[in-house]
Amino acid sequence: MAIQLLSQDVAAKIAAGEVVERPANVAKELIENSLDAGANEVQVEIREGGQRLLQVTDDGHGIPAAELPLAAQRHATSKLGSAADLDRITSFGFRGEALYSIAAVSQLTLKSRHSDAETGAELHIEGGMVRRNQPAGLPVGTIVTVENIFFNTPARRKFLRRPTTEAGNIAAIVQRYALAYPTCRFKFVTDGKLSFFTDGSGRVDEVLAKIYGRENAQQMIGVGRFRERAEARQELTTASEQTGNSSQRERQPEKDEVDFMSDSAGSRRAT
Repeated sequence: MAIQLLSQDVAAKIAAGEVVERPANVAKELIENSLDAGANEVQVEIREGGQRLLQVTDDGHGIPAAELPLAAQRHATSKLGSAADLDRITSFGFRGEALYSIAAVSQLTLKSRHSDAETGAELHIEGGMVRRNQPAGLPVGTIVTVENIFFNTPARRKFLRRPTTEAGNIAAIVQRYALAYPTCRFKFVTDGKLSFFTDGSGRVDEVLAKIYGRENAQQMIGVGRFRERAEARQELTTASEQTGNSSQRERQPEKDEVDFMSDSAGSRRAT
C-alpha cells in the first residue's frame, strides 16, 4: 500500500485510543473536567458497566453556549492560552483531547449552562460528527452523557470486560476522587441503584464510611494510626540509641494501641 495521509475520521479513532481504552477512562476524564470547573457536586451514573451509558453531572461554572461546539474539538481548551502558561498549569487537563477523543468513539451529548447565562445549550455528536446543536434548559453546570462507547470501533468494544468488571473499575475511579476531594459531594449510581454518596463535609473518615461502611472505615483508620505510631516509635528508638537515652526505648504503648493490637490478634485467631 502506498504512503498516504489518514482521513480525519481514521485519525480521530486512532487518537481516541490514546485517551479512551475503557469506560473507566471516560469517567476519569469527565470527573476531572467537573473538578476543574469548580464543581461542588458530581454525580456519575452508569448502565451496563458504562458500555451502554456513562453520564457525569456537575454544578460547576458551565460552558457558554457559543463555546460549546469548541469543547469537543481537538486541542480546544480554556486552560491554556500560550506556551508560557505551561509553567503555570494547575488544572487536571489542558490539552483539549478528552472530549474530542470520547466523542470520536461514542454517541455523546453535552449539555451545559454557564453561570452568567439564563439558558443553556445542547450538543449531540455521533462518532465525531455533530448531529444537533440547540438551546436547552438546565441548571448551571454541565451534563455529559456518553452512550454506546466504541459503537463504531467494534474491535475495541470486543476487548471490554464483563459489565460488572467495568462497573467495578469505574467505581474505583469515583471512590479515588471522592477521597481526594472530600469537600465535594459525590454520588455514584449503577443501573438505577444508588451505590454510594458522600456529603462533602471535608472529612475523609466520613467519605470512607460512606464508601466502605462505618465499621470497615474505622478499621482502616485504626490501621493508619497504628502504623503512624509504629513509625514514630521507631524514630524515637533510633534517636535514643544514638544518644544513649534508654528511657525512650522503654516507652510503653498507649492504651488505644494495645486495644488495637489485641483486636487484631483476636481477629486473626477467629479466622
